[in-house]
Amino acid sequence: MNKRQFLTRAVALGVTATPVFGATGAGAKHPACAAAAAPALLTISGAIKHTNRGALDPAFDQLMAKQLVKFPAAYTFDYPSLTSMPAVTIRPTIEYDAKQHTLSGPLLANVLDQAGMPAAGDTKISLRAVDGYAVLTTLDNLRAWRFIVATHMDGKPMPLGGLGPLWAIYDADNIPELASRPLKDRFVLSPWGLYQIQVSEA
Repeated sequence: MNKRQFLTRAVALGVTATPVFGATGAGAKHPACAAAAAPALLTISGAIKHTNRGALDPAFDQLMAKQLVKFPAAYTFDYPSLTSMPAVTIRPTIEYDAKQHTLSGPLLANVLDQAGMPAAGDTKISLRAVDGYAVLTTLDNLRAWRFIVATHMDGKPMPLGGLGPLWAIYDADNIPELASRPLKDRFVLSPWGLYQIQVSEA
């Protein structure tokens, strides 16, 4: 049995082997720091207080390594942990078909709070998609525009290979400085296929 066959069979059987790390700093464990039981969909690294996985492994974190992501430890979310958080629903007009769609998921600021991000409004937030598209914004902007980590569109989970499974998005129709722009220019800070976030203190 080759390595790929072994990994495929292990996943099919539900076998996981993810180490658990405590909170960084003082050493007291944060209640939400247990490693994800399901496969991690979102990895947050940088200036955060809580971690539940170790350093990036170039051999097995292939996508992040190829996109030059680096971290000594990180905080990960699986799908159940994101969908268990209070959800916010928005109905923006989407650039791809120029129609309104219902998107729902937790506020991005709340997701970052769970990882223990700094409270300063000028904290820098980099959002990275699976295709390598990355945007840089601030915590103040995330809060002002009420970014969500959308997990559902029109009542259905978003698939990998489409716009999901996670989409960092906001209701551009109700943000005056965005609503006045052409539709194609409203979502430049909104990466679909979101999978990694880097937090940096200003």
